[in-house]
Formats: sequence, C-alpha cells, structure tokens
Amino acid sequence: MGPLKGIRIVELAGIGPSPMAAMMLADLGATVLRIDRTEPVKLGVERPLKYNLMLRNRQTISADLKTPAGRDLVLRLVEQADGLIEGFRPGVTERLGLGPDDCLARNPRLVYGRMTGWGQQGPLSHAAGHDLNYIAVTGVLDAIGRDGQPPTPPLNLVGDYGGGGMYLAFGMLAAMLEARSSGKGQVVDAAIVDGTASLGTSLFGMHAAGLLAPRGQNILDAGTPWYEVYQCADDKWISIAPIEGKFYSDLVQRLGIDASELGRQNERADWPHARQVFAAKFRTRTRDEWCALLEGTDACFAPVMTPAEAPSHPHLAARKTFIEVDGVTQPAPAPRFSRTECDVPVGPRGMTPEGTRAALEDWLGDDAGKWGGAAGL
Repeated sequence: MGPLKGIRIVELAGIGPSPMAAMMLADLGATVLRIDRTEPVKLGVERPLKYNLMLRNRQTISADLKTPAGRDLVLRLVEQADGLIEGFRPGVTERLGLGPDDCLARNPRLVYGRMTGWGQQGPLSHAAGHDLNYIAVTGVLDAIGRDGQPPTPPLNLVGDYGGGGMYLAFGMLAAMLEARSSGKGQVVDAAIVDGTASLGTSLFGMHAAGLLAPRGQNILDAGTPWYEVYQCADDKWISIAPIEGKFYSDLVQRLGIDASELGRQNERADWPHARQVFAAKFRTRTRDEWCALLEGTDACFAPVMTPAEAPSHPHLAARKTFIEVDGVTQPAPAPRFSRTECDVPVGPRGMTPEGTRAALEDWLGDDAGKWGGAAGL
C-alpha cells in the first residue's frame, strides 16, 4: 500500500541518484516502471541483479529510445504518468524527442524530474563527473576528515543519495502536490551540487559566523575527544557523542574517570590529553562490555556495528529496521506511516516476456498489445 498508492512514475534507467529516488517513491507505494536499454551497458558497480537493491519494487521493460518505436512507447506511457525520472546529461532527452516539451505536450500535468551532477545550466553542465567531484566543489568535502589528514570521501552518501536522489524525490513530490491544485506540471532540476550545498546549510552558517575551524578541529568532525570513536580491547569500536554538559558528566561518571583528569570539556587546549585518557579507558574492555555498561544511558553511546552486524542489533531488530527479501537482508522502507503502511518490498526483477506483458497491460490496458514490439515482445 503506502501513501503514494495510485501515483505512477516512468523511470528512464540510470545509475546512482535517479534509481535511489525511484526506489524511495516505489517503497512508499508509487507504481514505477523502469525503461531499460535493450543492450547491457557497463554503468556503476556490476553485481547480480538480486543484490542491486535500489531496483526493488518495480517492473522493468526494455526499449530502444533511439528508435521511433521506443520513443513513442515512452510518450504513450507518459500520458498515464504523474512523473518521469531521467538522469542523462543535459540535452540528451531533447535529442531523443523525449525532453520536457515533448512529454508535457502529451501530459500537461506531468512532473518531469531531471537528475544530474552539475545541473541543467552552468559552465560544467555537460562535463562528466561523479559524487566525489560534486561534493568537492560545494565546499562540503573539505569539511569532512580528521585534523592534518586529506578530505575523506564519505562513500557516495552525501552527494549521490543525500544531495541527489533524496532531493529529486522531495522535489517531485512537491511538484506533484502542486500539480493537483494547478493542473499544470513542471520540470524539477535536481542537481547534486545544489542538494549537497543545501545539506551543508548549517556548515555555511557556522562559517559565516566565524565559528568553523579547519577540518578535524570542530565538534562534529572528531575535533573533540567527546565526539569520537574509540577502539576497544577486542579491536572493535564504539562511539561517544555527549555534546551537552549533563550528558558528558554522565559518561565521565559511568566510566569512573576523575573529571579533573580530563580538564575542561570545552577548552581546546585540554582536548589532546582528554583524548588520551578516553582512548586508554576504552581499551580496557571489549565492545560488548562497554555496551553492557553504557548502552541505553544518557552517556550518548553506541557501538560501531559492521554492515553484517547492524541488522542483528537489538534495537534495530525490535524496530524491524532491516528486513529479508528473497534471501537478501536489506533496509526496510522509511519513514513509517501510522495509517498507510508500506508493503514489504518486492526484490529486483529481471525482464521477462510475461513481466513486460503484465507491465504494459497494467499501464496501457487494452492498448498494450500494439506496443509489445517496441518493448521487445
């Protein structure tokens, strides 16, 4: 079910942020039809289909968008859609005859979602790039890392998925909501550089106020000894984050450390010694022993779990944060809804004649038969 039941989205196959946006909409109940290439293209990190989890919850058909038949099939599907997602370089869909003007002419209420790294305009708009490049130019990457070390690539969570896919999904929902009252669709230009900069709003506020120290010397970037990770006796790791004084005092008391030995919590000159004291203390017990002492208290503590361990953590297990689909453990749809609960996801599905036929019938009804050839049937 989910709150987006009844919403229909056409997804022109891409990698990274656009599948993330499509997955989020599909997880919440939207019907998403992915239009893939007729021939495999080596894009992104190759893996067996069942593990490409961002392709879950939707049917996939193939079409050659460079042919009149493929183009016309997409335009016919667009007539039934609330939104379209594409992640090509600027101008590509226009050359294919599938640009915003082409699609909105068929469906004036359509929300046309465009996902790029640099955006639709600007000096770099046609240049190749990936997550790391986009977050680098925004100033956000420079702030991530430890003191005296180079900027640290934070996987592709900040750019592709945070600043990209999530902002595209958010923008499309806003535009679809507006279209219900105006009757008019529009283009959503979701650029990773824009979304990443937006994620960094607080960071730029700190900079403007003169409160941002160099990388690795601030509260939230491991600059302090009390917002940090430490290694335990078994070489596993824990995290502490008691920013507020009362939580810091709670941690120090539970650790059995004399507060005077640590110096003043917010005095930068005292931090190096305090870090040594904390490091030595946490090395005296295993991660599980620290969990028994500190987890669930106001010490702002949590163990650092590996991806293999996280689904079995008691809190995440109790909330069913992770689920198993087709034998693959994966994150459950989020967020949660009190009334329109989301269904358990359907795992990624390969293209089959039966699946293609069912998808076309679902979207086009009695008109589906005439489009089978364009979809490879």
